[in-house]
Amino acid sequence: MQCGLCPWRCTIAPGKVGVCRARRNEDGKLYSLVYGSIVSMAVDPIEKKPFYHFHPGSTAFSISVPGCNFSCSHCQNWSISQTSVEDVPCEDVPPEKVVSMAKCYGCKGISHTYTEPTIWSEYAIDVGKLAHKAGLYNSFVTNGYTTIEALEELGPHLDASNVDVKAFTDRFYRDVCHVAGIRPVLDTCEWLVEHGKHLEVTYLVIPQENDSSEEITKFCGWAAEKLGPDVPIHFSRFYPHYKMKDQHQTPVATLERAVKIAKDAGLHYVYIGNVPGHEADNTYCPKCGELLIERYGFDVTRYSLTDKHCPKCGTKINIVGDHASGKEKNSI
Repeated sequence: MQCGLCPWRCTIAPGKVGVCRARRNEDGKLYSLVYGSIVSMAVDPIEKKPFYHFHPGSTAFSISVPGCNFSCSHCQNWSISQTSVEDVPCEDVPPEKVVSMAKCYGCKGISHTYTEPTIWSEYAIDVGKLAHKAGLYNSFVTNGYTTIEALEELGPHLDASNVDVKAFTDRFYRDVCHVAGIRPVLDTCEWLVEHGKHLEVTYLVIPQENDSSEEITKFCGWAAEKLGPDVPIHFSRFYPHYKMKDQHQTPVATLERAVKIAKDAGLHYVYIGNVPGHEADNTYCPKCGELLIERYGFDVTRYSLTDKHCPKCGTKINIVGDHASGKEKNSI
């Protein structure tokens, strides 16, 4: 049997599982082993995903199941992504309960995150159907390694995605992420934009791996041309994790250089992540430079838009949803 969820397109023999460990061939049928098997859930600020232009200030009920179709050497969630459902404690949580818990905790929506939501697409679709009926959003934080046919099935039930573009070379994807190459990830980003889904892109900048000016320039040129200038770009600071603990954290100056390259390429909303308090963590009007949204960490400390327009010059800002100024700060 061949799985069509991601570009691995695993051919799975009877009794065996694919690369992500989430599907097994049983008597000629592929069965999901992870449907509703939640390994982690929490109430998170939407800014943590990071989404800076999607329901700012809201909280998202965040869920994940074990497994991933990548095996990144720097994964920060390796203890739940590089494992299988049989090897970690999980709780069976049907879609109805996810939605009811999200509402109970005052969340504006649901985020499929922490590991790779592509591998539990059937569950995400069912959650999304119920979430929309309840007036909640349904979002992905994903590596973007998804087939177009899977996106077409998921699309009607998905409102927003933050896609990790982990580098802009096939070499990085082969050596660090251990997949064939980058093209399917770019195809996913382009498909999301073409189909009107809110997209934000995160690029984790790793010293001596994907931080050259040449590579970042190519990435920014692609983003400006194929995604458009209004798609938010997050350059995040790397901290050593997992099998890359001998690597250095990213210098702030490297992130600032990336921001300059992006703005020179015509991108309007460019951020520095994992550096709390940096001015590039805020949203500014791309026309007049007015400070519109101020953040510290994952908190919105100032929100100055008027009906999603700059109050100084009237420029329309790419924001989806209203500012949730009175959000509750809960955790479970």
